[in-house]
Parts: sequence; structure tokens; C-alpha cells
Amino acid sequence: MVVMKKGLLVVESPTKARTIGKYLGDSFEVVATVGHFRDLPKSTMGVKLKDGWEIEYVLDPKKKEVISKLLSMAGKADKIFLASDPDREGEAIAWHTHWLITNSKLRITNENIKRISFHEITKEAVEEALEKARGIDMNLVNAQQGRRVLDRVVGYSLSPVLWRKVRRGLSAGRVQSVAVRLIVEREKEIMAFAREKFYRVEAWFNGGEEFKADLNQVEGKPFIKTEKLKLFDGDYTFSKSIFDQEAEVRSFVAGLEKDFIVEKVEGREINKTPLPAFTTSKMQQAAARRFGWSGKQTMTLAQRLYERGLITYHRTDAVYLSPKAVEEFRSYIAKTYGESYMVTKPRFYKNSSKNAQEAHGAIRPTKVEVLVPGEIDSKELKLYGLIWKRAVATQAAGARLRNTTLLLENGTALFRAMGVKVEFDGFYRISGDKHDDQLLPDLKVGDKVESRDIKIVETETQPPPRYTDASLVGSLEKQGIGRPSTYAPIISTIIVRQYVEREEGKFKPTSLGQAVSEFLVTNFEKIVSLPFTVNMEESLDKIATGTLDWKKMMTDFWKDFGKEVKLVEKNAVRVKVATEATGEKCPECKEGDLVIRVGRFGKFISCSRFPDCKYRTSFKEDAGFKCPTCRADGVVRRTKTGKKFFGCSSYPKCKWAGWKKP
Repeated sequence: MVVMKKGLLVVESPTKARTIGKYLGDSFEVVATVGHFRDLPKSTMGVKLKDGWEIEYVLDPKKKEVISKLLSMAGKADKIFLASDPDREGEAIAWHTHWLITNSKLRITNENIKRISFHEITKEAVEEALEKARGIDMNLVNAQQGRRVLDRVVGYSLSPVLWRKVRRGLSAGRVQSVAVRLIVEREKEIMAFAREKFYRVEAWFNGGEEFKADLNQVEGKPFIKTEKLKLFDGDYTFSKSIFDQEAEVRSFVAGLEKDFIVEKVEGREINKTPLPAFTTSKMQQAAARRFGWSGKQTMTLAQRLYERGLITYHRTDAVYLSPKAVEEFRSYIAKTYGESYMVTKPRFYKNSSKNAQEAHGAIRPTKVEVLVPGEIDSKELKLYGLIWKRAVATQAAGARLRNTTLLLENGTALFRAMGVKVEFDGFYRISGDKHDDQLLPDLKVGDKVESRDIKIVETETQPPPRYTDASLVGSLEKQGIGRPSTYAPIISTIIVRQYVEREEGKFKPTSLGQAVSEFLVTNFEKIVSLPFTVNMEESLDKIATGTLDWKKMMTDFWKDFGKEVKLVEKNAVRVKVATEATGEKCPECKEGDLVIRVGRFGKFISCSRFPDCKYRTSFKEDAGFKCPTCRADGVVRRTKTGKKFFGCSSYPKCKWAGWKKP
């Protein structure tokens, strides 16, 4: 009996393999590599800094079974299709798989191995990709190799210097160090900001509908003035009023009449259009603001949705939607909400970023009719809903709002009241955005309105805010640092390394992070500068398009950087990490003070005379409550990723823990 051979499709994940397996039937086998199986060695640099930048790739010993299964199935196949993700990382995995098969004892030729890519895991997309099978795109592979080698060389060169000049066990990354610097510089800017007290004035009226008017002008001059502050990553604008003395504002208010005269009534229609479908960074920012999720959590959930065929590829910086998807969205809107809710002409968006890479589209649902997918958990459903609404709303009619402005005169003062009414909700109905009406009474010029109350509101100028997950990703994207696949790992890495910590959802540098950043800025300013980092990203983009050789990029980079490393190793002054005193003496040596330090596994208490005195104990941060189980003191704890939670100080005897205080 003749056994017919089957085609073999190679993907990265078992979930993706199961989804595609349902579409291909009995003519194909689908196998997963379970991510990378060939990479740089973990214990050595693995890159020759001379002699042509040769790379020492090694097989992951943990992937022996995966590799064995892959080769066994490849030997039984008549055609092999490499279907890893459609980006640089996916192209590199395909290239490594190709190397593994062609360098085995199977004697499989290049002609029998093809590369396919698709941006959504649907039957139609996979079948179309099979018809357009191609060879490996070495430009994309080289861009991935260039990034990998660049990051490895920087990390393995800087880390030993940090060991000798700051503290043993430290490490530094090319882009991660810039992210830490952003947070450190922002903390400095916050500390240097001089808060100034000022006063606002509000007039409150009943007038059928209660409304408020804010003091807008005094003697024809603006009441609120803005000032601009130059920050490390851009400008920061803040506001204050012309009144900074309480006596002055009280004197002003005392001179106001109770009655106000309507000087001007303005009304205009505003048309609001929907935002483009999500890019990776915008999806992470929206999930952070809406649900408080980290970038890593959002990307993990998006990966699951993609592998199940529910959304298109989730690592993208493009806002493009295919004409087919646009037409599906338009038809759905007209059928579900009515013709008036569908935009008259198809709406397309252009990329605002010159660095948008590869031919990816925006993140969207693969099937518009799937509103509530089955077999997914509540968090996956939340993210799917967010993606679905944002994408489908792009083809909805704009929302029409009626803005009304009242200018009310009182002596030399002019107050302004703002009202808004939604006349047609348009895309709001699909996106779920809410815009509550703020109605003003129907008044005419010359009408007299009696105020119910005139309030003086004391406030102060606000410093630049600390970064959140959303704003840090936004800043990295704005500066052109990193790419869709790197935002989440960047943030996760700097938290795990104890360089930054989250406090109520905002990033704050640790003393260790400040010391490392200051050392790098002092001795390797170019490496952690924004222009240099952006320039390197642009170089990697050029490699991806075949206009730059990655080895030339590395040669040019190492020419100066290699010399810098040697000079710093020889001349740099050792940096001390700032410590926080506990106010207690060391119980062991009786001479040193107990201080709080930051180590690989978080904060701990040690003697200030270390290494002369090696006393050390765990650090327990009091949380200000009693354990609901055993009444011992509650303490603050942190997960491996730096997320704060609460627990019992008597752990492990008492295992109570929670995300919120009881």
C-alpha cells in the first residue's frame, strides 16, 4: 500500500497549531516550535566582535523533544511551509527552522521548504498564503539579527562595568536603559518643580438648569495664563491664574455684583470622527487606562485572541484596514444600526509615524459578526470588545455635537460658561464612548442672570506627572524608541531588575535605578541619549528594507563604543547606591546603622558597614492594617513583576493575601 505524504505547516505556538489544523483538514500536519529553539548562548556573548561579526547560535537544550518531533514530521512530509508570525521575529524563527531541517540528515532541499505569512488566522487567509508561498526574506532576518546582536553586545559590555562600578549582579540593556532614564529624569523634573499657589473664581447659577461659569478675563486680559517647561522628552504646559494672593482674590470677588449680564451667546456644531483602529501601542495604552493592565498582560491576552483566530496580528504600528474589512464593517453597521450610522464614503487612515514597519494592518476582529466569542475568559473578552468597538467604529458616521458658549459680564470681569449637547451619537453608539450633555439655559444677549454663589477655589500649579504604563509607551512611541513587539518587554524588564517600581499605577525610580542611570548618563551619555537610540531604530528599519548591511551597522557602532567601554572600566569612579536609614543600630556589630537596600529579589535590610558587617534580614513594609485572619500586622509585598499586593507579616504561618487592604 502506498502511503500518501502530507504537507507540514510549522508555527510557533500549540494554540495557533490547533486553530490552523481545523482549517487544513487531513492533507496537512501542523507542528509548533513553541517559540525560539535556536538563539545566542546564555552564558557567553556568542558574538565575535571581530572577523565579520560571526554569531554562535546554540540549540535550546529544553527543546530537544520539540526539535525531535519537528524533524520526524518533516521527514514524512512532501512539502514544508514555515508559517511563523509575519514580522522580523517570525521571519527569524522561520529561518532557524529552515536551517535546522536543511542541516539535518533528512536531505530535504530548499525547493521543498517555503515561507508563508498571514496577518489573521482564518481559513481564507491561510489558504491564500499557501498559494503565495515564497522564500525566506533575509532582509527581515538580518534586521532581527542586527537588533539581537546590538542588544547582546551592549548588554554584555555594560553589565561587567556595572558590576565593578555600581554593584554586583546588575545588568543593562540598550533600550531598557533609556526607559529607566526617562523615569529618572521625570522624577528629577518633579522634584525640581516649584509649586505655586493660585486661585480660580467660579460663579454658580440656577437658571432652570444649574450651571457654572469660570472667570475668563479681567479688564480685557486673560485670567488664566499658561507656562511652558522644557522636559527631557518634550515640553510640559501648565496653567495658573493672575491671582496668587488670597487677599487679592477676595478683594476682587467682593467688588463683583450679584447680577451678571449676558454679553455674548455662541453656538456651533462640532463633528467628531472616530479614531483609527488600534496599533500595538494604542491598544496597550487604552487597556492600561481602561482596565489598569500592564503592557505584558495586554499582549499576553492579545496573543491568545490572535492564535484563536479572533483578531488580526497584534504587533503592528500601522492603522491600515483592508478594503474587504472596511466593506464588512460598513455592511454590518448599516444592517445593525441603520444606514444613517454608516459613514457615506469608506473612511481610511494614514500612518502618522514614518517608522511604521512591514505591511501589517491595524488590529481588528477577523469576523465582524462575532460579538461575544465563546471559550474565552473574562479578560480576553474585555480586550476583544475594546478591539472590536475601536475597529468597527472607524466606518461609522461622525457624532454631531452642539457646543454653546455664554459670556457673562460683571463689571470689568468676564465669565464663561460652556455647554454641549449630543445631537447625533454616530460612532459613539458603537465605540461605547459616553458624552453626557451639559445643558445651559436659553438666554439672549442683554439678559440679566442672578448668581447663586461665587466661589474662590484655591489650587496650585501641578508638576509633570509620573509615567504610567500608558504614558511611558506613548513617550517611547513618540520618540521613535522601540517597536510594537518591544514595548511590553522593556517595561517588564526594568521592573524585574528593580530599577523602577509601581506606586498606585505610576512608575518611580528606585535608588538602584537612579544610581545605574546616573552612572550610564555620566559615562555612556550617547548610549542612553534619545537621538542615538532613535537613530539605531532607524538603522534597523533600513536593514529590514535591504538598504543597510547589519554588519556595517555593528562595525560603525563598535568603533567608538568599544573604546568607551575600556576607558570607563579604567577611569570611572565607583558609584554608591543611596540607602534609606531605618533609625536603628545594627544588632550584630553595634556600630553600623540599619539601612534599606534594593537587591535582585526586592528590598532588604542590612548594615551600613557592609561588607565589613554582613548582617542582613528581610524588609517588611507596614501597610497600616491588621491581618483579617490572625490580626498580625499587614505588610506590602510585590510580585516578581513588581505589582504591589498585601499580605500578613507572619507568612508563611499565615497565608492571607489580597490585592486590596481589608
